[in-house]
Amino acid sequence: MESSRGKTPKTPSLDTVSTKLRRIAKLAKEAPTMAFTTLAHHIDEDWILAAWRKTRKDGAAGVDGQSAQEYEKSLTQNVAALLERFKSGYYQAPPVKRVYKQDFLNVSHGFRPGRSAHQALQQLWESLMPMGGGVVLEVDIKGFFDTLDHVHLRTFLDRRVRDGVLRRTIDKWLNAGVLEEGSLRHPELGTPQGGVISPILANVYLHEVLDTWFEAEVKPRLAGRAFLIRYADDCAPRRHEGEVRTMT
Repeated sequence: MESSRGKTPKTPSLDTVSTKLRRIAKLAKEAPTMAFTTLAHHIDEDWILAAWRKTRKDGAAGVDGQSAQEYEKSLTQNVAALLERFKSGYYQAPPVKRVYKQDFLNVSHGFRPGRSAHQALQQLWESLMPMGGGVVLEVDIKGFFDTLDHVHLRTFLDRRVRDGVLRRTIDKWLNAGVLEEGSLRHPELGTPQGGVISPILANVYLHEVLDTWFEAEVKPRLAGRAFLIRYADDCAPRRHEGEVRTMT
């Protein structure tokens, strides 16, 4: 890979990016009710290159037909151009080509650094063994990614993220549309599966409507012990004693 000046691009400093992330996470933990108004300035070429290194490269090409391998041939120029569009507000989120196939609680495992489905199962097992019986419910939210409410999501984001640049970029992703069988639609609900922003927005949404709801509203009303383990939109609430009540 060569830059426009014929020089090999520098390797992104993962240490620098990790330090930034730790600082943001530390501040978020120390001030759980504070809304962040300045976050976009942290995003630079190192940040984008670090994100690129963590992104899967074996997926299908996007709506522009460009594969990850083709994008990487001019990675330095592409990253610089992307950063400029992001900072200036000219970035346009492409529609998602549909293919069918930091504040979060410890019960949330999907789409988080250092978390996996195996860890979710391990936590489920470790929590079940000491309880010695009870009822386990396996829950999959039908059509979750297609029915996520944008109004509620923006309300949840308002509580922690008020950086104008980031919020406008998120809105562009939500409004980008879905390309399905050659037809472009702009649904008023959902964060389409296949979009790189969808997993984090799904976690933000489910953190509020499921995880914290279960901890704050459901558990205090139960006679016995209970816990919830969630991986993306799949979860397993478990109750130990007494009758099982329907949760809606």
